[in-house]
Amino acid sequence: MLTERASALSRMAAAAIAISAWLGLLIELRTVIVNGASLAGALWAIFGYFTIITNFLVAIVFSHIAIAGLRPKDSWRVGGLALSIMLVGVVFALLLQGLRELQGARLLADFLLHRLNPVLVPLFWLLFVPRNALTFRAPFQWMLYPLLYFAYGTIRGRAQGSYAYPFLDVGALGWTQVLLNAVMIAIGFLVVGATMVWLDRRIAAPAAPE
Repeated sequence: MLTERASALSRMAAAAIAISAWLGLLIELRTVIVNGASLAGALWAIFGYFTIITNFLVAIVFSHIAIAGLRPKDSWRVGGLALSIMLVGVVFALLLQGLRELQGARLLADFLLHRLNPVLVPLFWLLFVPRNALTFRAPFQWMLYPLLYFAYGTIRGRAQGSYAYPFLDVGALGWTQVLLNAVMIAIGFLVVGATMVWLDRRIAAPAAPE
């Protein structure tokens, strides 16, 4: 089991990540409301983004870890979140960075959601989560989440006439290019996921929690 000191450190680290995610989400929500949207309209607007949904899951899971501590099942759960939030960071850095000019509080939210959390969550997985708990089925299980988002994002985009991300824009790119984009992202996702499983089996890790 985790030592008392290690447990306290993992809870504090989880709390810091949860605060970062909640703060970024609240800033984004407030910005949309300030621009004239209702609360319901603002929630609908921001939850069209994979970044927002993923950071919301990070906020929920890491708030629970901060309160209750790590549990054996958190190895799979945190691993999947780490992979998904890394996808957020990589896609932002390669495809989205610089598309919007941000300032003030929204610049802070952008930093927290796109840059900081995609680093903090994988580091938490490396430093605190018990090892030897993953199989090579895990990346395929984790991939269900981005696949579901792809379906949601394209259906929602076609219904409302605008897409959360330019690489999902079927109207501008056509289905062939959009599907090719999805396949390339999925391959990268699986490769990084398989690497995480490989690391899980080889890196010395903290003892499993009770």
